[in-house]
Amino acid sequence: MSFYRPPRVPASQITPEHCFLSRRSFLAAAAGGALAAAGSAAFAAPLTASKSQYMVDETLTPEKDVTSYNNFYEFGTGKGDPVANATDFKPRPWTVKVDGLVGKPKEFGLEELLALPLEERVYRMRCVEAWSMVIPWIGFPLAALLDKVEPLGDAKYVAFETVVRPEEMPGQSGFFQPLPWPYVEGLRLDEARHPLAILAVGVYGKTLPNQNGAPIRLVVPWKYGFKGIKSIVRITLTDKQPPSTWNLSASNEYGFYANVNPEVDHPRWSQASENRIGEGGFFGANRRPTLPFNGYAEEVAGLYSGMDLRANF
Repeated sequence: MSFYRPPRVPASQITPEHCFLSRRSFLAAAAGGALAAAGSAAFAAPLTASKSQYMVDETLTPEKDVTSYNNFYEFGTGKGDPVANATDFKPRPWTVKVDGLVGKPKEFGLEELLALPLEERVYRMRCVEAWSMVIPWIGFPLAALLDKVEPLGDAKYVAFETVVRPEEMPGQSGFFQPLPWPYVEGLRLDEARHPLAILAVGVYGKTLPNQNGAPIRLVVPWKYGFKGIKSIVRITLTDKQPPSTWNLSASNEYGFYANVNPEVDHPRWSQASENRIGEGGFFGANRRPTLPFNGYAEEVAGLYSGMDLRANF
């Protein structure tokens, strides 16, 4: 994959990526006229989803914070830039191409993805910047999509790529840009197939707002938020570890695995504690200890048995 790499602001001067801010589908009304009207960042169509076993018993972060305080560099580097600058982004029509080492490569339309059984899952989200949220996502297991394309035996990794539309995403335009585009991410295949890994199409009972990664994004709750690539247009299975945008930009600061680990500090700040957004000021009483694997160690620690998690951060 080749793409233009514009001059970049040094990684030390910018803030890392991320933060946020059914049963069957949209029926004909939602998939038709309502979907066609969904170009506005303020537009939200209701989604029907079954309740999931994956629900943390913690106070939800206010929706206004989830949808207005987040990183999405394609719309700007400030926390308020995505909601301010995403109005002109058009998330429909949309397709996701799934290819590479698979038996049945395919390009999926959004309506087909919305027709998969949807679940609401309440997950913790931990940004690498040491702040966190609790978010009610709506989506489906990534494994369900991978099963449809039948990964081949030599597939070891899953690569993801976001859309490039500088005419709609002002963070991708101009001479000086903070990151190379398209934004890319990756997981090991066993991580991608883990039941906790989902492709989200909604939040707070509605379709994803533009600023939160509409119309489809990755959510892997045991990893730092920058792994949750947004506005996905391509998923490729490969036998080699794929590139990851923040790891390419500053490999000493952002590892490929990006597992939440309170014992491995970022070079410029501690990861031992975090600030829960929506519960007070950054230095207030809402600081809390960071949990290994963001509280999902029981489910996912076995994926990394025998690995040095300091070296493989």
